[in-house]
Amino acid sequence: MDAVSEYVQHDVPWDMLYADDLIIAAVLLAKLQERFGEWQEALERKGLKVNADKTETMVCARTAGSLQIMDKNGKALKQVENLKYLGSVIHAQRGNKEDVTARIAAAWKKWKELSGVLCDRRMPITVKGKVYRTTVRPILIYGSETWTLKRREEERLKRSEMRMLRWILCHS
Repeated sequence: MDAVSEYVQHDVPWDMLYADDLIIAAVLLAKLQERFGEWQEALERKGLKVNADKTETMVCARTAGSLQIMDKNGKALKQVENLKYLGSVIHAQRGNKEDVTARIAAAWKKWKELSGVLCDRRMPITVKGKVYRTTVRPILIYGSETWTLKRREEERLKRSEMRMLRWILCHS
């Protein structure tokens, strides 16, 4: 992908490339169509193919809008309201409530897997803390640097973390 993107990639946030996933951002529809065409041609020159059925577009704005991007064969790309990228859900107009809920659920799932260590009264608290900080907490906050949190979501994250820490200390 480095060889493909060498001549067409722009700096972040306009082009974000991770493995075979690509996000192209633009303010104007015409510029977005142009950038998509450049990427599609560059990929095809290197023997790769853009699957128009899997490629999705999304308008991120305060009001609902539509977007019609076509591939070079004239096929329209599907427009979506939610987009999953690198494990996080990006919403066109809503906040991060669903992503926060998914992160909390994933952290509790990992917590339950490790409850034998984290809830064992004979286990030193320092070991419990290290296990929590290295396995559970990263799952809870994964992707949080991209969130714009409302106070309610921030409080939910804090409550979940405090509840886990109280369990580690055997406090109800």
